[in-house]
Amino acid sequence: MSDTRHGGRRGPGATRDLLIGNCLVDEPRDLQALAHRVQLVRRTEISQERGHLLGLSQTHEGGDELVETAHGLGTTLGGDYFATGHANMVACYNATMQLIPAIDLLGDYAVRLEQGDYDQVLFRQPIEEFMGRIVATAPELIHVVDLEGARQGTLRTEVVRRCVGVADGIALQVSGGIRSIDSARSALAAGASRVIVGTAVWAEPTALRSFVDALGGQLVVALDVRDGQIAVRGWLASSGLDVAEALERCVEAGVTRLHVTAIERDGTMRGPDLALYELVCASGIRVVAAGGVRDDRDVAALERIGCEGAVMGLGYLVRLGLTLDDERGR
Repeated sequence: MSDTRHGGRRGPGATRDLLIGNCLVDEPRDLQALAHRVQLVRRTEISQERGHLLGLSQTHEGGDELVETAHGLGTTLGGDYFATGHANMVACYNATMQLIPAIDLLGDYAVRLEQGDYDQVLFRQPIEEFMGRIVATAPELIHVVDLEGARQGTLRTEVVRRCVGVADGIALQVSGGIRSIDSARSALAAGASRVIVGTAVWAEPTALRSFVDALGGQLVVALDVRDGQIAVRGWLASSGLDVAEALERCVEAGVTRLHVTAIERDGTMRGPDLALYELVCASGIRVVAAGGVRDDRDVAALERIGCEGAVMGLGYLVRLGLTLDDERGR
């Protein structure tokens, strides 16, 4: 169990979430006294004898499921819940949608940029410190972007290793400066679970097929979209392809997963570009959405469209109790 309040200290905007992960809560009645939100993450189970069930109210829309256990009724891997006192059931949200926190790296810092502009740094914090805070929330997957690598065209495998070291077994999807199959393999060898490649797969007509053949399911193809065109080289140039052309190539090459970013929404907290994701999901390829995702309502909207996952950047800072004013000047 862990409290996500800045390592235990109080501060403006700090959350009061109690995270419970990788464990069995055998006496859930103890949670009734808590006044703050309880979040169940990473295969947590609540078990209690019949007749003495803890009441937990859902904060997400989704199906309820009661899980029979040896000790009575329980719940596994839910979403966010609030302790509400005595009730006669346990509510469980079993979402298929994956919420993926983002960590963008520039130099030795985790940063957030506005619309990918390297001169508009909204947030800055040392890599290990910020990564540790994300790890404490126990996500299933973390999205790591080496912005410096993307801009320079060279993957920093040492930074990947640093993130893996802090991740405590949580899977990482890595991008930024992966411009060859060998570079992608280096990222995987450094500990990444999958790699996101954009610039290199659009460099020539045969490149996409080559990456698919070499990396299989560990490849995620990036569709970084600005004004209907696919951006490359750290979003600093255009590939000359529009979304429809890029999707056609992906389908023909056998791509299994896309990472689609609405660049104009990135770092703006304006909400996701639902029309873009609806178009891309129609291809039948699994889609992870990024750009402007603010909260659970945005995640639910993306799930209804058909997205597999949603990457959250600034919105996740809010969940961590961090503010831009506190961290921008570091």
